[in-house]
Amino acid sequence: MTTSPAGPRNGAGKGGRGLKLLAVTACPTGIAHTYMAAEKLAQAAESLGHEIKVETQGSIGAENVLSDNDVREADGIIVAADKDVDLERFAGKRVLAVGVAEGIRHPEQLIERVRSAPVHEGGSRASRSGAASVGGAAGAAGGRERSVAYKALMNGVSYMIPFVVVGGLLIAVSLALGGHPRPDGGLVIPDGSFWKHVNDIGVIGFTLMVPILSGYIAYAVGDRPALVPGMIGGWIANTGALYGSKAGAGFIGAIVTGFLAGFLVLWIKKVRVPKFVQPIMPIIVIPIAATTALGLFFIYVIGRPISWVFTHLTGWLGGMTGSSAILLGAVLGLMIAFDMGGPVNKTAFLFGAGLIATGNQSVMGMCAAAIPVMPLGQGLATLIRRRLYSQQERETGMAALFMGLFGISEGAIPFAAARPAQVIPANMLGGAVAGAVAGLAGATDAVPHGGPIVAVLGAVGGVPSFFVAVVAGSVVTALVTVALVDASERRKGRAVVPVLAGAAISVAEPVGAAVGAGAAAGPAARTAVLPSPAESGESGESGEHSADTANTANTANTEQDENDGSAEGAASPAEGGRDAGPGHRDGEDGQDGHDVEGTPEVLSGYLTGRTVRTRLAAREKEAAIREMAELAARGGSVSDVAELVRVALAREAQGTTGLGEEIAVPHAKTDAVTAPVVAFARSADGIDWGSLDGSLARLVFLIAVPRAAAGDEHLRILALLSRKLTDADFRARLQGAADGPEVLRVLAEIR
Repeated sequence: MTTSPAGPRNGAGKGGRGLKLLAVTACPTGIAHTYMAAEKLAQAAESLGHEIKVETQGSIGAENVLSDNDVREADGIIVAADKDVDLERFAGKRVLAVGVAEGIRHPEQLIERVRSAPVHEGGSRASRSGAASVGGAAGAAGGRERSVAYKALMNGVSYMIPFVVVGGLLIAVSLALGGHPRPDGGLVIPDGSFWKHVNDIGVIGFTLMVPILSGYIAYAVGDRPALVPGMIGGWIANTGALYGSKAGAGFIGAIVTGFLAGFLVLWIKKVRVPKFVQPIMPIIVIPIAATTALGLFFIYVIGRPISWVFTHLTGWLGGMTGSSAILLGAVLGLMIAFDMGGPVNKTAFLFGAGLIATGNQSVMGMCAAAIPVMPLGQGLATLIRRRLYSQQERETGMAALFMGLFGISEGAIPFAAARPAQVIPANMLGGAVAGAVAGLAGATDAVPHGGPIVAVLGAVGGVPSFFVAVVAGSVVTALVTVALVDASERRKGRAVVPVLAGAAISVAEPVGAAVGAGAAAGPAARTAVLPSPAESGESGESGEHSADTANTANTANTEQDENDGSAEGAASPAEGGRDAGPGHRDGEDGQDGHDVEGTPEVLSGYLTGRTVRTRLAAREKEAAIREMAELAARGGSVSDVAELVRVALAREAQGTTGLGEEIAVPHAKTDAVTAPVVAFARSADGIDWGSLDGSLARLVFLIAVPRAAAGDEHLRILALLSRKLTDADFRARLQGAADGPEVLRVLAEIR
């Protein structure tokens, strides 16, 4: 892709008036923002007499990649990105790091500012949203920025998820297929059997889960030298025997060791050392020093309180055995759900397991009812409100449901690590309900395990009440999780305010994207907020710079493509739409809605004369989408107009697709279309599409693709449109085209 339409002017470079500039643009989902910023920077460079090459890191991979020669000859580099971009290759060059929205809104200012940007000295993996420090100076805010801690935590969670899923599912499958019932209930897998080996592999996956979480949190904070101390620190945290505790610190301990390792490595990096030592610092000195210091600190300092908590909680629970069964069950449920394998969880579990031998099986019954609540509840939450979760989170939710059936509470850890403030309280409340109901009903468990599997295998007494307890707790956890996550997203978007055309307001980064490294966008990406100066990282300029993600908040809504399919799980707007018949009114010029010989191919033939209308009859958004769907049906690829309308409206319910600048791009992934189709229409009076710049939509594109073929093709169409629609002259010519064929000739410029 060529992002600088003009060649370099004579004298461009270090010796002449013009500069040789490089840029990298990237947004979390890599569609509209990425290419719009690239086009704006290229246009600004041309108008100012500079040469620029822009690398775009979009959904379909990096394009126009910067070579070593490009970097060597460059006078400065602009990184306009809302996700991690490797800066090591730019060491020794002036680097200006900002959010992708600044590349769209203020490209000329960025080109001027890069002249005096600090020289990047290396040691920084990435920049995101302009808040990361580059060469010791923070870039200007390009939108509301997630903290370093949040991004590091998400990095660890994204690497941990496969270990949770693989380990948990292998353990569950081996128990289901290779386990044999014991006389007292429960399952045993014979030693040396095939399924025992499968179980052992699953246990290894679970064992690695905690160190992986710790290691990649540390890596995100302190780069590669922090990986080893982070992983070893996580292993120590999860091995209670090293510090005199019967239970390890679990995933909470891993989070602590991950951050300690990362920041410890950053501190060691600042220590001045002789030149001859510098080459071995990252591979020998830093890992050894950090690992030793962190390990001993955890064993001798942090480990002792954990051991103390374990011992005293056990004694406290022993004093409650004569109290109300409901209260004891609620307390045990709270403890089981709190840290899912940590000292609090293990205290409750071992307390219940220890009483089985004394003939008191009711305490283990309370614990067994609470154990599956967390994974079942979190999995259920991903089904109840799909739009709140990324595709990877929804897949993890399905695995969590399966693990919950087998009493593997660790299936909920990815959710708890990603959103601790929302998930852990919900887990605890559900666990308390399950434990209290089991205690009230007198459910018992004869084996030290939990979940529906132990009831199915005959280890539970009072099976109906046991299942009631599990279901009640799981439903409570799911509903509370959904409510808290939704409330959290609404708080992030609380100060929704109208803005003048062309003004900008910041958009929160999608939550959970990193739960899957890549992640998919939740409501936080769809809600525009005007942060305070403190939130934006600016001082006294929040009216403009804190809101530099201008107008592009709406564009962010077009970047939900991994999640558009979730419309089927969203609340359906009113169903409607009617089949477009041959008698349906075409445009007033008499040529709309027909293929005209000699007209060029547009968007790979997805947009034709049959799917173009120069004048929309509709005056409001829902009616416009219905009319656009009927127009698209004239292309022959729409099998169900009403379903296409439903999915497009459900997509709008997640957040407007009005981009501002009088543009709207409604879109849908649905099997109501048999092949990709694009329709275009103009509105003379404009339609209120909810665009944040307040403009009425006069240029409307409808993109519809079948779910089975929705991958890169959908992204490519959006990317092509986004690039070209940033050109004001192109928009003006499209608006002024006299008839359908002329509209097609203008649209044919999109390549």
